[in-house]
Amino acid sequence: MAVLGSLAEFERELIRERTMDGRRIARAHGQRFGRPPKLTPVECAEVQQLLRGRRASQKELARRYRVSRTTIWRLWSREGGSEVDIL
Repeated sequence: MAVLGSLAEFERELIRERTMDGRRIARAHGQRFGRPPKLTPVECAEVQQLLRGRRASQKELARRYRVSRTTIWRLWSREGGSEVDIL
C-alpha cells in the first residue's frame, strides 16, 4: 500500500508541474484566466466619473449597467474612494 501511495503522490506532482508549465506558457502568449470583466474599460471610466461628480448613486449605476452594487463599489474603491463618498 505504501508503494502505491508513493507512486500516486509522484504522479500527482508531475501533473501539477505540467499544469503550471502549461499555464505559464499560455500567459506568455497572452491568454487570460478567470472570469471576464462585466464592464468594459470605457464603462468603468464612466462609472467612476459619475460617482466622482456625484451625479448618480451606486444603486442607480448598478441598475444602468446591469451589474451588482458590489461591482460598482469595487470600481470606486480601486480609485481610492470611501463608502462615505458614495452613500
